[in-house]
Amino acid sequence: MQQQEDHHHHHHHQQDQSEDSTTTTIKSSIDELSKKWNIEKPIYDLHLGRRRDVVDTTVKVNQVIFHIPKLTNDDLFVLWNCLWPDCHNCCEKQGRLPLTKDDLYSLKSKLNYRSINEFLDKETKISSWNEPGSYGNLITHLTMISLKRKVNETDEEDGKPIKCRFLDNQGSCQIQEGKPGVCWLYPFASWMESYNNRPLVHATFQFTGDCPGFYLSKTIEDMMPVLQDYSSKIYNFNMSTNRTIREGFGATNIIY
Repeated sequence: MQQQEDHHHHHHHQQDQSEDSTTTTIKSSIDELSKKWNIEKPIYDLHLGRRRDVVDTTVKVNQVIFHIPKLTNDDLFVLWNCLWPDCHNCCEKQGRLPLTKDDLYSLKSKLNYRSINEFLDKETKISSWNEPGSYGNLITHLTMISLKRKVNETDEEDGKPIKCRFLDNQGSCQIQEGKPGVCWLYPFASWMESYNNRPLVHATFQFTGDCPGFYLSKTIEDMMPVLQDYSSKIYNFNMSTNRTIREGFGATNIIY
């Protein structure tokens, strides 16, 4: 395990108008979350961009480089653990379920469709969205096949949080074994970079205000089992997404 601290803040070059509305959305989400869960103040403040002492600490686990925030004034790392079955908030507020080619075929089987065309026709729709690149100024436009989160999902609902139709009353996923890779990934966001012509996968937390699983710790060691577990999920998901784009089941364009 390698750890290094990076004192450069890559993410502050562009303060745009959307940031305020994003912060407002995060604030209403985390305030809602705070009614049911105890959200520690440093974590609450971090979500809202109020901490000026955040240092990016990188930890390489297998083939994934995790970027873990450290709050230097408190000398504490921000770590995460899933609180299921007590929490299934990310399924209640599901924004979009883009599918890899692997997802398509495993879901087709899981939902008992004989042909992939019938599955695509009944269960999916096409989603397009922009994602900020890891360098801040490049934006990637993505188009992928998405699993419908509700039976009659409309285009306007794409990217808007709605309850997933596969969440049952007990808070379990009815397609657990075949559920999309993006579901396994939350609350991590990940991206790929090429290093010496070898793919390197990076992962970091998404602080959307919907997950109560973040906690503070003096050491990253507490989270090592989770990072071990997620490193293979995250690596495989990125490889699968690449194959999906390469084989024409999705498309990506860089917008300059």
